Amino acid sequence: MSKKSPRFFCDNCGAEVPLSAKNCPGCGRFFDSVRCPACGFSSEEARFKNGCPVCGYSSKAKGTDLVPDFPDSRKRVGALPIWVYFLTAAAFTGVLAALFFYFF
Repeated sequence: MSKKSPRFFCDNCGAEVPLSAKNCPGCGRFFDSVRCPACGFSSEEARFKNGCPVCGYSSKAKGTDLVPDFPDSRKRVGALPIWVYFLTAAAFTGVLAALFFYFF
């Protein structure tokens, strides 16, 4: 049986990141802490040396690779609902029309 060794993944792009990396090799994001993909606990990397200190998550359990799923990492962060864009465009068009009729 092989020894458990934690693997680290970028929250932003999902790329695997070496333990000693301070920046993601995929997207360049700077890391100031490590976050467990199972329970969400965040702390400095030294505490994750043998897996998550809170829930015990490690990338290898019983000989199988467990690669975390990153459902939210590929979404645009801060994206607004589509109706906000339509409302903003309508308001902008209204202001432009008012300015046009006021000056001409």
